[in-house]
Amino acid sequence: MKARDSGKTNNFGFLRVAVAVPPVRVADPRYNAALILVFLKRAEEKQVSLAVFPEMSIPGYSTADLYFQEKLLQETQEALRFILTRSAKMRLAFIVGLPIVNEGKLFNVAVLAYRGKVLGIVPKTYIPGYKEFYEERWFSSGRDLVAKELNIFGKSVPIGTDLLFRFPKIPRAVLGIEICEDLWAPLPPSSFQALRGANIIANPSASNELVGKAEYRRNLISQQSARLMAAYLYASSGTQESTTDLVFGGHALIAENGNILAESERFKNEGELVISETDLSHLEHDRIRTTSFGEAIHESFQKEFRFVEVPLGPPYPENLARFVDPAPFVPHDPAMRDLRAKEIFSIQVAALAKRLRHTGIKKIIVGLSGGLDSALAFLVSVKTADLLELPRKNILVFSLPGFGTSNRTKQNACRLALSLGVSFAEMDIKASIKGQFKDLRHDGRTEDLVFENAQARYRTAFLMNKANQIGGLVVGTGDLSEIALGWNTYTGDHIAHYNVNCSVPKTLVRYLVSWVAETQVDKKTAKILGDILATPVSPELRRPRNGIISHKTEKLIGPYELHDFFLYHFIRWGTSPQKIFFLAKIAWGKKYSGPELKKWLIVFLTRFFGSQWKRSVATDGPKIGSVSLSPRGDWRMPSDADASIWLAEAKAIKV
Repeated sequence: MKARDSGKTNNFGFLRVAVAVPPVRVADPRYNAALILVFLKRAEEKQVSLAVFPEMSIPGYSTADLYFQEKLLQETQEALRFILTRSAKMRLAFIVGLPIVNEGKLFNVAVLAYRGKVLGIVPKTYIPGYKEFYEERWFSSGRDLVAKELNIFGKSVPIGTDLLFRFPKIPRAVLGIEICEDLWAPLPPSSFQALRGANIIANPSASNELVGKAEYRRNLISQQSARLMAAYLYASSGTQESTTDLVFGGHALIAENGNILAESERFKNEGELVISETDLSHLEHDRIRTTSFGEAIHESFQKEFRFVEVPLGPPYPENLARFVDPAPFVPHDPAMRDLRAKEIFSIQVAALAKRLRHTGIKKIIVGLSGGLDSALAFLVSVKTADLLELPRKNILVFSLPGFGTSNRTKQNACRLALSLGVSFAEMDIKASIKGQFKDLRHDGRTEDLVFENAQARYRTAFLMNKANQIGGLVVGTGDLSEIALGWNTYTGDHIAHYNVNCSVPKTLVRYLVSWVAETQVDKKTAKILGDILATPVSPELRRPRNGIISHKTEKLIGPYELHDFFLYHFIRWGTSPQKIFFLAKIAWGKKYSGPELKKWLIVFLTRFFGSQWKRSVATDGPKIGSVSLSPRGDWRMPSDADASIWLAEAKAIKV
């Protein structure tokens, strides 16, 4: 694959990185140097910009007392020289590990090299000397180093634990390096590095395997990357390092802001090269909006750093190696499925229960249409009543069929309510709406906005009035996707006393209803929910055609799976339209064409900006995930903000 012209192509903040686990020979620096070059060549072919090798990758970590052998130290130096000479024309920077003698002490260091030159040397700070580790026998801590520079191959090179690496041609990128045990310390060096701007942390490591240690290590790396809002590149020694009492598995990971982007398969004898991209713009976005990150730079915690410039100009790959989730709101891991669904559902239930306790209200009113959103709100209401030990008959469910209601949805609403033992009534609203049409001098035949919204507004008015009549609380049903797109009727389904779905996007609504059907209800109820899931999404505000739903939402405003994708990247990361389109092509390109993606992206932006005035007076409801549009919390946008610059960029996208 050819690299794009870096001067003309927008790579949207992505930097391709790799962690390598070569099958080294212990105490054979020349062999290992040749092997490292093989892996570097593979990385370059994959358009990697930065590669990280394990701790002591040139001589092998398990060399033990052979570190004191002059011959080994000489061979290690020559092996490094060989790597530098042979990599002089390569376009990637890389980090390798070796022992270096200075000031009468031996240091365990990581060397950053580019274009045949050593640009900086970082020694290990925390030297383990407990349990199976006895590095204190050989190495001194980087804190014991006095010199700021080291002469290597006739050139003076900066050395120290105070080095950070800047990339002038990649303005967002700043690299920090810590080594193995450094991460396990109470105050890892990477924490100080991040506070001074490092958003990529490299860790050449040699971590042996024990039962359960891989999971702990994975969590440690994930948490550190989340805490620092940084990318974390971790490369640990492979199986060929195993010796005496220790077994190494070659655990290599690339993490970003708490997420594991890529991970090696441990215990592979042939080694592995793990590749992904870190999204520097995402990291910058989160640091900017998370004010506590900036506040952490306090005088008592400051550490001075020297910056080394790396003139790296990365190739821009045509595609991404990292996974772009087409459904970012929906959990994909089967092992986490029940846990995550239960958690989301429990948040909704706990929120509604609190509102009922606070108000002292003991009756719940739900307008059940036979569609997905109202089904989820109803299921949450049932669970809440059970939690509060209220009779299910205290849930009053109303089916309010109008001109657009199909027999399928009407029957499903009735069947679902009766199957769960709540109070149910069906009230045909057509006669009441006709009275409004008469007052409005509307012919009642033209299916215009008045025809549609009169039905939606009457339903809400009926539910609110019924709540006043019996002392009940109206549970709202509108989901996050509808709120984002303004696909709700102002003073209609736009309002309620409390909306349990307000932070649940449509794709997640579908997921939760499916989870309830499979795990929480009997087979009869599950079958009803299955048919609701199979029903086309519709507000049912226009007359059916031959008994079949004609008013299909996704035909009018676009697929919800795309709008939820757009919404996630626009709100969670502040992503530009061009980058959203770039990611959508990767995630959805096999299902939707470029013109289709562009069309629906423009629809999303138009409707999102045009609907803020509705969101500015939104009903209370629980925040569920990282994306919320509550005007009291996560999203405070002017109701009259102009969409011009976003739409101009979207319309300029070449498909």
